Amino acid sequence: MPDFTLRKTMIFIEDIHHDGGPAPALPRRRAAIVALVRNPFAGGYAADLQSAMDDLKPLGLQMTDRLIEAMGGPDGIDGYGKAALVGEGGELEHTALWHVPGGYAMRERLGEAKAIVPSSMKMGGVGTRIDIPLGHINAAYVRSHFDGMEVGVPDGPRATELLFALAMARGPRIHHRMGGLQAEDVKGEDGLR
Repeated sequence: MPDFTLRKTMIFIEDIHHDGGPAPALPRRRAAIVALVRNPFAGGYAADLQSAMDDLKPLGLQMTDRLIEAMGGPDGIDGYGKAALVGEGGELEHTALWHVPGGYAMRERLGEAKAIVPSSMKMGGVGTRIDIPLGHINAAYVRSHFDGMEVGVPDGPRATELLFALAMARGPRIHHRMGGLQAEDVKGEDGLR
């Protein structure tokens, strides 16, 4: 069983009151949580990585629970995304370890979430920042919820670390007006519409 020793977590919370136009009735909240963990695969090649995803499921659930708490509870959360960053001692494929533990943890805790969890992956050194893409939790085609949140940690990821990130949002972009499928019209049957 690989050892993904947790070094630290950080939480980022953003309340957006306006974006150059009139203030909405309620501010939009975006929040993200990141975790820096030891990369047990750094410095070598491992043919089997997929089985290690199960070892990260408890971390995914723990991070999801803390993020929902930072959002003020699950009510109204309608956007999510995930990202992973690998230090230079690893390989980009190590970031794919986060697909199941990060995505399914949020879908499980948010109930009936149908849409795929948008994701980004990247390699970088200490201080590298990454954009976490955001999309609607039940329908990928809701343009008002296409967004991103940039995160980073000043002292990570180190060469032998992975940074795993989750993000959630409540509400559409402030002043969204690009048309398309409206959130109130989502059927949520196929994760697309």
